[in-house]
Amino acid sequence: MNPHAKPTPAPVAPVQPGTVQPALAAPVTHYENFPVASVLCPPHLRQPIAAIYGFARTADDIADEGDAPAQQRLDDLAAYRADLQAIAEGRTPSPRWADVFGPLQAVLHTHHLPVQLLDDLLSAFIQDVHKTRDAEGYLDRVELLDYCRRSANPVGRLLLHLYGVGDDQALAQSDDICTALQLINFWQDLSVDIPRGRHYLPRADCVTHGACQPELLALQSTPENVRLIADCARWARTLMESGAPLVHRLPGRAGWELRLVVQGGLRILDKVEALRGGSLHTRPRLHAWDWCVMLARAVVM
Repeated sequence: MNPHAKPTPAPVAPVQPGTVQPALAAPVTHYENFPVASVLCPPHLRQPIAAIYGFARTADDIADEGDAPAQQRLDDLAAYRADLQAIAEGRTPSPRWADVFGPLQAVLHTHHLPVQLLDDLLSAFIQDVHKTRDAEGYLDRVELLDYCRRSANPVGRLLLHLYGVGDDQALAQSDDICTALQLINFWQDLSVDIPRGRHYLPRADCVTHGACQPELLALQSTPENVRLIADCARWARTLMESGAPLVHRLPGRAGWELRLVVQGGLRILDKVEALRGGSLHTRPRLHAWDWCVMLARAVVM
């Protein structure tokens, strides 16, 4: 397959009786691990990407936003998952999330999205609710990577599906980028996640670096915690650099958007590393100058 060729549009399957009539998906606003459907995105794919984004964003909000008890979140995610299964089988979903499943059902028909990837996202959000409820972290990197496989990697694979790129090398590089983005988000948000009972620093890494749980919970930048966060940041950087050659596989504007996604993640890592453990109490952010740096780096990739 020529990765620089425009993907052949998928045939439009007839809409089954009783399915939700498609509507335009809400525009993409913000989702930490989602390469946003910006002006760089090919215009014919903005609506499909927005429909996928709306699905992921809404599910993430069910799992994470507001002050609903854990059981209500789990019940809502179960209902949300049932609606996904309904549209996958050509049945009518509940009207509760019509603005999500209407556009998504249309995209499922026109672009033949792999439903398993969408379901993987839901399994990760459900896991998040369980772990937050129980204040339970991750034993080691293997367990955390399994979470990233379901919470982040499906996004990249869905986008590659839309772009018509599906060889093993591209999928592996996409997984590396998406996992790196997820890890970067974790190390960026330590000061926000830990007080909320969300623990992503693997316990095995904590033991390796002598980091004490009480000091992490108190958001203290001890020498041990500094080493721990620096090592986790290097891990994320290695993954991002491993996946970065994918930017040369995507055609036109899609490749340029991915360049900025990669450079955005690396720039956040620069800031995490510069804080020397300070991300435990300060959330690094991108500012106007950082976008200039990212653009310059994207040009020379």
